[in-house]
Amino acid sequence: MSGFKSLFKQTFIYGLATVLPRMLSFILVPLYTNPSVLSVEEYGRVSFIFAYFVIFNVVLAYGMETAFFRFFNKEENQDKVTSTSAISLIISSFALMGIAFLFRNQISTLINIDLKYLNLIFIILLLDALVIVPFAWLRATARPMRFAIIKIFNVAVNLGLNIFLLLYLKDLAEVNSFFNSLYIPDYQISYIFISNLIASALTLLLLLPFYAKIKLTFDAVLWRKMMRYAMPVLIAGIAYSVNETFDRILLEYLLPDDVADQQIGMYSACYKLALFMTLFATAFRLGIEPYFFSHSKTKNPQKNYAKILEYFVAFGSVILLVVVVFADLLKPYIILSEAYYEAMWIVPFILLANFCLGIYHNLSVWYKITDRTKFGAYISIFGAIVTLVLNFVLIPRIGFKGSAIATLSAYSIMMILSFYFGRKYYPIPYDLKKIGLYLIISILFSFIFFYNYRENYIIGSVMLIVFLGIVIILEKNELKQLLKRN
Repeated sequence: MSGFKSLFKQTFIYGLATVLPRMLSFILVPLYTNPSVLSVEEYGRVSFIFAYFVIFNVVLAYGMETAFFRFFNKEENQDKVTSTSAISLIISSFALMGIAFLFRNQISTLINIDLKYLNLIFIILLLDALVIVPFAWLRATARPMRFAIIKIFNVAVNLGLNIFLLLYLKDLAEVNSFFNSLYIPDYQISYIFISNLIASALTLLLLLPFYAKIKLTFDAVLWRKMMRYAMPVLIAGIAYSVNETFDRILLEYLLPDDVADQQIGMYSACYKLALFMTLFATAFRLGIEPYFFSHSKTKNPQKNYAKILEYFVAFGSVILLVVVVFADLLKPYIILSEAYYEAMWIVPFILLANFCLGIYHNLSVWYKITDRTKFGAYISIFGAIVTLVLNFVLIPRIGFKGSAIATLSAYSIMMILSFYFGRKYYPIPYDLKKIGLYLIISILFSFIFFYNYRENYIIGSVMLIVFLGIVIILEKNELKQLLKRN
């Protein structure tokens, strides 16, 4: 049990640090959905651009972070793994961004993003790529506090600049000549990316001592091994980014021009209510990924892996039901304009989709431990195909509702496929009866409440209490041991 306590402690610290950048997009929703700051269409445009951000970040990272963790725990010479990873990303990042700047006009036309935004995006992407290995090294060497402080600093700078530039700069410009020189009318979307750029630059500055500390030696043989491991991860990452964000891009291209940005704005704002599940799943994944690798050679690690998934499903089921029951109480504090509320229909679908994705990440231990990362690519590609096909079919018919259905379908299929192949190649004794019970009851309660008794908080609270009682009864022994002091 002490191992689990350590796991949950690291999960909390890493989760807090890495969830906060994701939390930033959530915290900023009230600002961006304020009608005096951005219109629904402008927020849709910002969301559309950030969808491409996710895809570009995956390409620039090309699976090297996951390869770093694998080989850092596998190779005797950990310094060589660190320096080879760092050099690889430095060279590739500058090369790719150099090419991107040369062809920026063509890229701007191809992806329908104004050049004034694209130039800022390229610089942000470069800065973010250069901190991938330093942050991974902090995680691998168990330095969660430094990791957390830098991540929190990044969020604080980005948030502070967004608030200042979007809310206060215009008023200050009217009374002060210095601020007047900084203010540009109708520049809100650019200010959002400028805030991101400054935060990324300062984060890299804080991590520069990492590059001064390591010995910059490049091992070509090791690099080829890492790339063979990383390439399927890259493919899986691209497929994942298609599942995660391509719905916004397809909404842009498949809907009429006069409604596309508006629908993207409504969809993206209500999508953020599912971020509670995303944050939990991300925090859990960051905590368990190093744990999976470091405990893979211990005696009978499968037993611990099974228990971890059980805990994840139990907590995740509670989060699913809580958010669904209280979504309408939360929305006025998160989404400031009623112009977005038409898309509230998607909330249970997106919550459950992200829950399935979190389960998939827990199940994925089998192909990472056995170096069968190609299966991760296969499964993610299949999920991406499901996403694309369903979006193409459903968006012209039912708009953003089709995107929500497609997202849930893709992630649930990926979860099922990972479980199926995992049983074949790396059997783990999951308690399927208990996990299945949590899933079935929480999903049934959530959908029955939201689409039949929405805003009837007496019925919702009864459902929640009943479910919590079931979880506490079934997990009482584990909870006692986790809470027990050494």
